[in-house]
This record gives sequence, structure tokens and C-alpha cells, in this order.
Amino acid sequence: MPVISTNTAANSALRFLNANSSEQSSSLSKIASGSRINKASDDAAGLAISTGLSSDVTTLNQAATNASQASSILQIADGGMSNIADILERMKALATQSNSGSVTDDQRTYLQAEFSELQEEIDGIAKGTRYNGESLLDGTGSMASGVDFMVGTSTTDVISVTIDNVDTTELGVDASTINVGTQSDAQAALTAIDAAIDTVSSSRAEIGASMSRFEFRADTIATSIENTEAANSAITDTDVATEQTKLSSAEVKTQAAIAALSSANEMPQNLLDLLR
Repeated sequence: MPVISTNTAANSALRFLNANSSEQSSSLSKIASGSRINKASDDAAGLAISTGLSSDVTTLNQAATNASQASSILQIADGGMSNIADILERMKALATQSNSGSVTDDQRTYLQAEFSELQEEIDGIAKGTRYNGESLLDGTGSMASGVDFMVGTSTTDVISVTIDNVDTTELGVDASTINVGTQSDAQAALTAIDAAIDTVSSSRAEIGASMSRFEFRADTIATSIENTEAANSAITDTDVATEQTKLSSAEVKTQAAIAALSSANEMPQNLLDLLR
């Protein structure tokens, strides 16, 4: 004889209805968000891996920014050194002219006036070549002693950069050291200027090598970001076709469970009617 006080069929139908509704809700959430992992219970291991990969992407993006900033600093420094190299060439021309026996002392005075202005301009460029408010070429900024740029996901993934001091004192072409006021002074100045030109050329070569390294590293970082994002996508992205199939199945089962629950809820009344 059926038990009227406990509707086992209704309880069973309700349990299946709740399960089907939960499955339907889960599929809808995954389709709407585009991610198959919306909570830890969806895939605890996958979530842990995805979190690590996302962290790597964030770090790599910052590393890319660091590499770009380093390249910008080096480009600015190289531009300043290029101007200083041009000035040194002009100073060499003036010293060569002053070293000529055909030049008078009065003419050397004019040559010396321009020579002095150029010496001051070198120091002005060395001090005025700046990045983020810090001088790059006069030895006062942090770049003179070396700066590390993190360009990877590990604290050991760094590239160290040092930018040489190229003011007149460091180059040995300051006003207290050389001048072109006399023919003998001009001869000495030529030797000092040639050495300064070699120093600037060497410094620019080092900057160029560092710039090239940062460019290659930036390409490597971009590739790493692309591959890491692809790996993360493979773990987290929703398979829309699969979830759509699951959703359709859950909807059908939910409708069936609703019908079963309705029928089960009517069963006690039907039994009562039979007993009357």
C-alpha cells in the first residue's frame, strides 16, 4: 500500500531537478564567461596552474615594459653622445686650423673663443641628456654605476646597463686641460681630442650592443607571453560546443524533472481520491 505521509517519488524528482538545474546553471556560466573554471571546484588543479600562468604573463608584460624603458634610455644616451661626437670633430677641426703656421695669433683668439664655447656645450649636453629627471652622461646619475633591468619571470633574469661619463673632464678635453690659443697648445689638443673621440666611440659601441640585446630580449618576451597565454587559454577556455550540448541536455532533463515532480506531487491526492 502506498505511503501517503512521505512522498518519496516527489523527493526523488526534486533531487534530480536540483541537480539538473545546477548542471544547467554551470553550463550557462561557462558559456557566458568564456571560462570553464569559474570556481575552484570546477577544476582545482587547473585553477592552480592557470593562476601561475596568469602571474607569469603579468610579470612578462612588466618585463617587456622594462626592456622598452631600457631601450629608450639607451637611445637618449646615444643621441647625446652622437652630438658630443660631432662637437669633438668640430673641435678637432679648430685645433688643426690653429696648428697651422699660416694662422695669426689674432685668428687663434677667434678659434679659441669658439673652442671654449664647444667645450661648454659638451658639458651642457652631458648634463642635459636626461631620462626621468636624471642626467645620463655626466656621471651623476645611477646609470654611471650600473642599473639592473629585470627582463624575465625570475629575479636572475636581468640585464645590467652602465652609461659612461662623457663630460669634458672625463674625456680630458676640459678648458683647464686643453686649448688652441697657441700652435703648441693646438698640437697637444689634437692628441687629447683624438683620445676623446675614441672614448665616445667606444661608449656608443657599448650602448649599441646593449640596445641590440634589449631588442632581442623584447622579441623573446613577446613570444613567451604569446605561448603562456595560449597555454592558459587551453586550460581555462570554455569548449562552447561541448557546453552547449551539455546545456541542451540539462534543459531537457530539467523539463522532465519538473514534469515528474508535478506528477509526483499529484500522486497523494490521487490516492486519497481512490480511498474515498
